[in-house]
Amino acid sequence: MTLAAQYLWLIPALPLAAAVVGALAPRSRRTLAAAAAIGAMVASLLLAVLALSGALADPAAHQVFNFNWFDLGHGALRLGFLLDPLTAFMCVMVTFVGLLIFIFSTGYMKEDANAKQFFCFLSLFAAAMLGLLVANSLLLLFVCWELVGLASYLLIGFWFHKPAAAAAAKKAFITTRIGDLGFLLGLLWLQDAQGTLLFYDGGAGFLEPAALANLSLLLPCGLAVSTAVGLLLFCGAIGKSGQFPLHVWLPDAMEGPTPVSALIHAATMVAAGVFLIARVYPLMTADQALTNVPVHALTVVAFIGAITALLGAVIATAQNDIKRILAFSTVSQLGYMMLALGVGSWVAAIFHLLTHAFFKALLFLGAGSVIHAAHHEQDIRQLGGLSKKMKVTYVTFAIGTMALVGVPLFFSGFWSKEAILHAAHGWEVSHLPFYAAVIGVVLTAFYNTRLMAETFFGSPRSENAAHAHENGPAMTAPLAILAFFAVGLGFLGTPYWPWLQEKLSPGLEPEPASYGLMGLSTILVALGLGAGWAIYGRKLRQSATAKDPLETASPSVFAALAARFGFDELYAATVGRANLAFAAFSAGFDHWVLDGLIGFLLRLARFTGVMGLENDEDGLNAGFNATSEKLRGAGQSYSKAQTGDAHGYLRVLALAFVVLVLLVVLGGGR
Repeated sequence: MTLAAQYLWLIPALPLAAAVVGALAPRSRRTLAAAAAIGAMVASLLLAVLALSGALADPAAHQVFNFNWFDLGHGALRLGFLLDPLTAFMCVMVTFVGLLIFIFSTGYMKEDANAKQFFCFLSLFAAAMLGLLVANSLLLLFVCWELVGLASYLLIGFWFHKPAAAAAAKKAFITTRIGDLGFLLGLLWLQDAQGTLLFYDGGAGFLEPAALANLSLLLPCGLAVSTAVGLLLFCGAIGKSGQFPLHVWLPDAMEGPTPVSALIHAATMVAAGVFLIARVYPLMTADQALTNVPVHALTVVAFIGAITALLGAVIATAQNDIKRILAFSTVSQLGYMMLALGVGSWVAAIFHLLTHAFFKALLFLGAGSVIHAAHHEQDIRQLGGLSKKMKVTYVTFAIGTMALVGVPLFFSGFWSKEAILHAAHGWEVSHLPFYAAVIGVVLTAFYNTRLMAETFFGSPRSENAAHAHENGPAMTAPLAILAFFAVGLGFLGTPYWPWLQEKLSPGLEPEPASYGLMGLSTILVALGLGAGWAIYGRKLRQSATAKDPLETASPSVFAALAARFGFDELYAATVGRANLAFAAFSAGFDHWVLDGLIGFLLRLARFTGVMGLENDEDGLNAGFNATSEKLRGAGQSYSKAQTGDAHGYLRVLALAFVVLVLLVVLGGGR
């Protein structure tokens, strides 16, 4: 039994229906909202499994269902759904990991008075992400992309009574909009160049050979059209996937509830940028055959990914907030995925995306278990001694750590990391991304050893840690399941990776394993683990106020790392001040120039009395004032709909979307 492409819309529609239920339910019905959210994710997971079965039956086929959205006069704007192994694997991963996060949330948000709204927002987020995955149109993907941004804003700022959470939500929303502006420009350029935004359409889609040949034409600047459009789309991926230089929003997103951190930083939002580049990969590679272009799109992707991978790992070594350490780890790992895309192995990038979703969700939920048990203490300097108090959390967190570090041979992260290192090592353009990647391997092992030692070993260093205890099954069961997959994918090891390569990219010769690189990687991991244990494990912190050994060794370097190299301050001093200066200039121009000009014309009219303007109060002004009063009255009537209640807006948006979907379905796509 399989799921055909024309029914793919059901996968995101079910969580959307759950969001509608959560939005319309009374505030006290948190159980109903949670049950609807979890039930919808279970159903979507089953449908995603059926879709995967259908996609694997013919991996080379792009099964599509396209329909007219509305007529444009000379043609029609078309949307559609796409089923292939990339879509199917991603849908299974998002629904499965998302389901476990939803279940974990029932325990974590148990005492929160606004839990009903929380599950509503979670469902909206899942619906938007799944809609993004099944889209066969760049326009539909962009619409869902923006809905993901909206839902992340609502979730990151869920505890809006905390100024830091409200600021983090605005920062995430605004920063990602910068990248999305590039995405929108690329989308419009592509529509103008090709007349379609469908990926596949019986040979007429813009990812098919005929369109790609047209997009290889050179611009006056020397770039190919495909290069320019691809880089603009990559701007969106930079913002959404927290790549340098728009990475600054992602660590601050930790201000939201921990399940949000797991959802955003593991399986969904940050993965969207990687998925986007993988989806439009034929477009990104269209300029590879051109030798007379100054830069190729994938070259930029590779170097941005390498910088991000190294930057995130370096900064993580000096952070003290348990969630912030994992956030910078996510920045680093997303950099590895982009690096793989840039050096020509999008399959390795997706492989790492899939394994990362399991072990990083495990680590974030494990951090949430620690925070919940330690009375919302997040500073690792205030923790310690939790290995004896929280055995399930400790064991599962250790498994997630070993998968992230890439301990051979039985942890999933080892195999996906090796695939990326292998691709980077064979890249003919430059070896710099490979060098950045291997340094990142050492640093990843180092900062994760620090995290484990400070959090779980030694003695409790605060009252919160001393009174910590293991959480209930609603929180520990998802940890155990995720830990099983973090190890299980590692046990599959060598047979799983070639199988995944063959299914994602049929006809592509599987990349052989490099035992030399495996040996080098193992040595690097051992070096990082050994250095971390020598500094933090052998001599455990005795006091929460004791200085970090790295801070003692080099206070200035440690301070720079702890301050995240001052990127936020730099942006505030440059972009922020430039924006304020422009605003001040605009206000001054409005006051001194425009107001002065209007005043001059008014005085001139009164002086000259042209056309009786000195007596126009009963003439022109009377008619103008009457019209103004009518407009004011109409504006007051319409303003009643602007309540300022985001939840009310969400209800209207959800209901309107459901009505639109029903009209499309019942109308046969017409």
